[in-house]
Amino acid sequence: MGLTNNDIFKKLRVAHKLRDTDIIEICALVDFKVTKGELGAIFRAEDHPKYVECGDQFLRNFLNGLVIHMRGPLPKKEAKK
Repeated sequence: MGLTNNDIFKKLRVAHKLRDTDIIEICALVDFKVTKGELGAIFRAEDHPKYVECGDQFLRNFLNGLVIHMRGPLPKKEAKK
């Protein structure tokens, strides 16, 4: 069995040394609102009763925010003449 979205999210969190507040700020960069409670449920063990699977949309928004966080926003394109 391969990695789940939760596994990928946990590994990214550890690799980039991110705290819950950092993740919330990163998600805010792409106008995606997340709470500390939601993050806690995602980072729980799979056998925990309040475990929540990390959906594709959640991971996608986090990754898009992480790109902006690491590289900065895209520069505005100049209008063609």
